[in-house]
Parts: sequence; structure tokens; C-alpha cells
Amino acid sequence: MRRVHVLISGRVQGVFFRDFTRREAIDHGLTGWVRNLADGRVEAVLEGPHSEVEAVLERLRQGPPRAQVDGTEHREEAPEGIEGFSVRG
Repeated sequence: MRRVHVLISGRVQGVFFRDFTRREAIDHGLTGWVRNLADGRVEAVLEGPHSEVEAVLERLRQGPPRAQVDGTEHREEAPEGIEGFSVRG
């Protein structure tokens, strides 16, 4: 089990990035959450099997069609056993 805390920068708000992240996470069997930050970035936490987390991280580096991802950064954290995947405010 792996948990990563991700920050995505660029044109990532108002382009369905949170929903894209939620769908990718669910499709890969991950749990966690995603939200917009006041500074224009998107923040997410992903938990699940190492290979599936890595696959979603790669998708987040690309983003949905209308997004312009300028950068991503992530840090490893101890898994907390989150249930489900939510979109936060």
C-alpha cells in the first residue's frame, strides 16, 4: 500500500481537473481525495497499490484535455486506510 500527497500547478482549475482525478483514481482502485487550493493549484491524496498510484500520477502529469499542467510534486506519506474517493471544496 502506498500513499502520496500531490500538488498540481498550471491551468488546473475550471477545467474539470478534480473530476478527472476522481475518475482516474476510481478506475485504478485508489482511495483518497482531491480539492482546489486558493493559490490556483490542485491538491490530492492517493492511496492504493504502488503500480496503480504510479499510473494515476502519470495521468495527473498530463491532465484532462482542457488543462495545462506546468508541474507536479508529490511526497510519500504513511497510508491511513482512507475509504472511497471524494472531491472536496
